[in-house]
Amino acid sequence: MSLDVPTALLEKAESGQVPDAEFIDCVRQSLPYAWGVVSQVAADLAADGGVFADHAVPPPSEAERGQLLRALASDAIRGGLERHFGVKLAFQNCHRVAAFRLAAVGGERYQAFISPRGQLLNQSATLRDC
Repeated sequence: MSLDVPTALLEKAESGQVPDAEFIDCVRQSLPYAWGVVSQVAADLAADGGVFADHAVPPPSEAERGQLLRALASDAIRGGLERHFGVKLAFQNCHRVAAFRLAAVGGERYQAFISPRGQLLNQSATLRDC
């Protein structure tokens, strides 16, 4: 299961729309490692003033890697994180998370990161089974 959904939030979902803030809080509580990584790249991006910031440290365990995969593979979760932090997220190799300024989407650095070439250049034998 991707998220630990409180009963009250599930009831809201069953009866209609869920407020984004409540969904994001559920993500934050359910996927703390993923939340921490995304929070950090968003904060780094805001502090540095550049086009993007990334986190390329492999997670300490498969449980944390699973959190990243669940967070970034789900359109709803990823979209919620992007809206919350005001960034565009990109993902490589089961652990490399980048946050881009929205204005940079479509730009040279973003296109290089999400390209097949970018993926291939970010490979190593140690990441084969990630």
